[in-house]
Amino acid sequence: CSNKVRLMPDASLYHFGILESNVHMAWMRAVCGRLKSDYDYSIKIVYNNFPWPTPTVEQKARIEKTAQAILDARAKYPDCSFAELYGEHMWLFPELLTAHQQNDKAVMQAYGFWGKLNTETECVAELMKAYKSLVGE
Repeated sequence: CSNKVRLMPDASLYHFGILESNVHMAWMRAVCGRLKSDYDYSIKIVYNNFPWPTPTVEQKARIEKTAQAILDARAKYPDCSFAELYGEHMWLFPELLTAHQQNDKAVMQAYGFWGKLNTETECVAELMKAYKSLVGE
């Protein structure tokens, strides 16, 4: 273990769903540092500044359900590493791919992005607007 390990002791499936989403990954890719080609995820720059959505009760429940589906799909392959599950052959694990796609849709709906944004650049631009609003600029 190193000083790079972070723990969210009271995290819920909702938090997991958001952090696993394409929305958070787009934010991470845009704002985090790098060491060579590896991302350097910082709680001060990436996590603390991430503009979380304000979902309805139904949207939050949907994210929790899709997050659990990701965990359930991973559990079907106890002998596979994350490198195997998320590598270039992810198509070999269709239920995991589907679970992530459903989670991405649920999170994008909570942000109001679903059906409106078509690129990662547009997603990050909207997140930056939300961030600026949160910090009062």
